[in-house]
Amino acid sequence: MSTLRSKLLAQAIGAACLVHGAGASAMGLMQAYEAALKNDPAYRAAFYANESGKENRILGRAGLLPSLSASVSGGRNSSDITRSPSPTTHDDYTSKSQVLQLRQTVVNFDALARYKQGVLQSEASGTAFLSEKQQVALRVVGAYVEVLFKQDQLAVAQSERDTYLERMKVNDRMFAKGEGTRTDMLETRARLDVAEAAVLEAQDNLIASTTTLEGIVGGPVGVLDPLTPHFQARPIEARSFEEWKRLALENNYEVRTRRLAVDINQQEINKQRAGHYPRLDVTASLSKSLSESVTTIDTEYKTRSVGFQVNIPLYAGGAVNAATRQAVAGREKAKAELQSEIDKASLELRKDYDQLASSVPRIEALSKAVESGKLLVVATEQSIKGGVRINLDLLDAQRQLSVTQRDLSQARYSYILAYLKLRAAAGQLEASDMREMAAYFR
Repeated sequence: MSTLRSKLLAQAIGAACLVHGAGASAMGLMQAYEAALKNDPAYRAAFYANESGKENRILGRAGLLPSLSASVSGGRNSSDITRSPSPTTHDDYTSKSQVLQLRQTVVNFDALARYKQGVLQSEASGTAFLSEKQQVALRVVGAYVEVLFKQDQLAVAQSERDTYLERMKVNDRMFAKGEGTRTDMLETRARLDVAEAAVLEAQDNLIASTTTLEGIVGGPVGVLDPLTPHFQARPIEARSFEEWKRLALENNYEVRTRRLAVDINQQEINKQRAGHYPRLDVTASLSKSLSESVTTIDTEYKTRSVGFQVNIPLYAGGAVNAATRQAVAGREKAKAELQSEIDKASLELRKDYDQLASSVPRIEALSKAVESGKLLVVATEQSIKGGVRINLDLLDAQRQLSVTQRDLSQARYSYILAYLKLRAAAGQLEASDMREMAAYFR
């Protein structure tokens, strides 16, 4: 098991050692996004669902357009004809028939409702696809920064383990001099074991997050571009929360899809109610027949006809009323789901808006803390040279710096995700936003 972990971990972070070597390359955020557009299973499923949904417009329109059909039939007939008091006669003959028929609906409420429903279904599939296109961007960014954060977590766990290893050495020296106790040694050993377990857990978490990203992009990711050291968070756009909420209610793709679902169900009601309404069609036909019956042997007919057909439903056993009530219930369900989606979108928007607003000052504060931590590490190194501090003090300072750097990276990741989620909630997340965020990774 440890061998497998080592191999997987080498794929996830071992290549990081090569990034400084000749010919090394890293996967950038835009590369991961473009790969996901080709390979992410959920996105591919949404793409083909949209391709299928586009056909609903044509399927719905077909009921309003003319239909043309042709039929050809023929057969060999054998007839015995008895006409009293004449003797029975026997005839063998071949009959043929050819019919060409044109039908154009004039009044058909069912076909009209199907056409409107098909248009709405086609639009809904397109909206759902655009929503999935935003979601794949968020999945890529979320998985990408998750791998980087797990790398930071692993670095912190390794730093803490190294601190306890050094503390063990100090305890051993002090015990050998008679200045330490076995209790101190056992306590440090216990903490070291916990730290070792934390390192193994961090390695497993990194492997899992790397595997998740690989599943989205469709292959090994190798080394990822880290955050640029010159990261500068931009202040939130000069829009109030109410303005963002208005944009979200108008443009949010999930809300729009649910709103279209209400309209689709309304057309379903109209379609079912059409079972009570008459239908009027105009028909035209051209037929040609030869030896159509025993009385017309060797006689050919050519018939041209133009007319109309009215179908008036009278009673269908209550099926029309039941189907209409069923469709009404479906519409009310769609309305409830629409309101649920609006509430969900508003809640998520509030979270993302507040997250984005708080990320900027948090990043600034942690950036200052990192600079202070670096100064502390330098000062501790100087104190060790002067004999005032020991290596354990330096490891403590480095461990604290690692923790602060991890927290700073997490705050930056949260800022990036909150920015993209806010744009997605308002239906405004585009590839240009991804390119803008990708600039933070070098």
